[in-house]
Amino acid sequence: MQASSSPAKEHGMLGKALQYATLTSICVLSFSIRLFSVVKYESVIHEFDPYFNYRVTQFLTTQGFYDMWNWFDDRTWYPLGRGIGGTTYPGLIFTAGSIYRVLHALNIPIHIQEVCVFTAPLFSALCALACYGLVREVRGTGAGMLASAFVGMVPSYISRSVAGSYDNEGVAIFALVNVFFLFVKTLNTGSLAWATTLVLGYLYMVMSWGGYSFVINLLPIYCLACIFTGRLSPRLYIAFAPLVVMGTLVAASIPVIGFNAVLMSEHFGAFLAFVVLHAAMLVRYVHSMLPPRALRVVLASLLTLTSAVLAAGLAAVAGYVLNSPTYGWTGRSLSLLDPTYASRFIPIIASVSEHQPPSWTFYIMDLFVLVVFVPAGLVACLKKRSDASVFLVLYGVTALYFSGVMVRLMLVLAPISCCLAAVAISDLLYACANSIKHRAQKRMEEATHKLEALGSPKPPSWQPLPKLVSVAAVLGVLGMLGLFVFHCIHASADMYSSPSIVLVTQQRNGMKYVFDDFREAYSWLRHNTHPDAKIASWWDYGYQTSAMSNRTVLVDNNTWNNTHIATVGRAMSSSEYKGWKIYRSLDVDYVLVVFGGAVGYPSDDINKFLWMVRIGGGVYPDIVESDYLAGGTDYRVDAAGTKTMHSSLMYRLCYHEFADESQMSSGQRGLDRVRGTVIGKTNIKLQYFEEAFTSQHWMMRIYRVRDAPVRTPSKTAKNLKAKAKA
Repeated sequence: MQASSSPAKEHGMLGKALQYATLTSICVLSFSIRLFSVVKYESVIHEFDPYFNYRVTQFLTTQGFYDMWNWFDDRTWYPLGRGIGGTTYPGLIFTAGSIYRVLHALNIPIHIQEVCVFTAPLFSALCALACYGLVREVRGTGAGMLASAFVGMVPSYISRSVAGSYDNEGVAIFALVNVFFLFVKTLNTGSLAWATTLVLGYLYMVMSWGGYSFVINLLPIYCLACIFTGRLSPRLYIAFAPLVVMGTLVAASIPVIGFNAVLMSEHFGAFLAFVVLHAAMLVRYVHSMLPPRALRVVLASLLTLTSAVLAAGLAAVAGYVLNSPTYGWTGRSLSLLDPTYASRFIPIIASVSEHQPPSWTFYIMDLFVLVVFVPAGLVACLKKRSDASVFLVLYGVTALYFSGVMVRLMLVLAPISCCLAAVAISDLLYACANSIKHRAQKRMEEATHKLEALGSPKPPSWQPLPKLVSVAAVLGVLGMLGLFVFHCIHASADMYSSPSIVLVTQQRNGMKYVFDDFREAYSWLRHNTHPDAKIASWWDYGYQTSAMSNRTVLVDNNTWNNTHIATVGRAMSSSEYKGWKIYRSLDVDYVLVVFGGAVGYPSDDINKFLWMVRIGGGVYPDIVESDYLAGGTDYRVDAAGTKTMHSSLMYRLCYHEFADESQMSSGQRGLDRVRGTVIGKTNIKLQYFEEAFTSQHWMMRIYRVRDAPVRTPSKTAKNLKAKAKA
């Protein structure tokens, strides 16, 4: 016995070792493919929002946990300020701060910026492991390995987890997939230990990202689907019921959520499913305990009582919800349920590019060949239905809908696309391999039967594919996976690794040219302005200004106060005098604008200006969008533009002295390279603002707000001066 079991045991140990080695390699790949930004540029924080997270993490590491939790930041949203602990999802910040403390406890003296830069690549490796565990519970180890490799490389996930992308999604996607893995594991095992781990995983998800509402709505949908399709089981109860109770308590303990965990409509679906689950379990218990005669009477009574309770509860909830102008939903949630809501009522949400609906090219770019296999994965999960496979189907359908509403939620679609594609490819390769193996065995059996003259073999229980088809399918899949690897490397190296704060372009001779105007301007503010100076700009640049310049800003990327942002939009949309009056009333010392007309940078304030008009006009009726559009429809900066557009403060600050600069740089006076036209006003003189700094490539322009306007000489004085010269 011992001798016969030893080879099997060694084979099992070898398989485990190979499995662990493969997972380790996938984790290394997931981490390393995200390092192109550091290799090609430098170790720097990317984008806008990550600078706020970096600033708060710096405060955490120097001042401690409790000081950060109670920190009131008076350098943002002047003069309102912002309570950091009550308005921040702390998961990312606590994670990086904990890694920093552990490394320093081990005498590894690493700067907090390096920890922040490499946090997202590290958690992408952990997400690959979570994705492996999720798919393994559905289809086994092979499909899990494929899903792990896919999610480690898929461009959609790389876009928000490259080195330097220190945003909430860097850890939140791992937390999302981890919650789903723990839920399915609890569902398959019915273990209270796994249910406890699920609650802890949900706590981390809630701490990390506002997208936790997707979790707390998807799981109730799955629970109700199981109840009404006959899949109710004690394992479902153990997986779902404790999560609703304990999950609501832990969510309410996070200050940024608080009582919203029980007052907002996003959570009501979980409570409804919780009640229905208990009612269904009660009906099943009664059905198993009573004889058939008494069963009808008791079930009728239970159904009547349950219906009355549900009707009363729904009426109370409906009355509560109808008192809210948004029916208890947040603006972003309503934008998902009604794609036209933001454009009609909340222009500040609609103004963000990542809140726009994606085109088909986004799916091809971010998922590549996986889009071919996702539908097949859905069919495969439905064909071999289990509790876990039904969950994957519901996750895939809901994520696909939400990704079609908002580009940002392509990030939620990416993991389930990898899972479904892995299921489809695993089943296909398994069928092809079995077909090849089966036909080889069949030929051997036929030869043996002929030699022994025992007759023909019995027909197989399933019809294998022809060998040529099987081999072609395997080679085709391997070829597509090879192309997928090359595409992912290209996406990581060339598309998603460039930090927005440092712009790079390729010259005709093949050399790269770096535009470092952003850091140049922020450095000027830090070293040439008073520490208490107030800086006004559009909200896109607030986080970077406060973090890199250490100066007070009026608005930033948190966008929690629409009226305050509208005030800045009104100032930029008004005439120079009115804008000066508004900024003076807010104690503004400097105004920062981003202008790309000199170098062809399209994401500048002139291209964003209509959103300033719309947001400002949403609060202040004197700002009317049609006044800035030629003929009421065309947005133009040339001579055909409207007088209101030409006299607006934004126009004057961006194009001040630009005509002379463009004459020297391009040879054509007043040529805007982004809009491809000659500006309408070339001789702009400022009376209430003074140019303080313009970066090397004219991308960043900073103006000092004058204490008093420049006095222009009167016509009489000019005539006397001219006569004196004569």
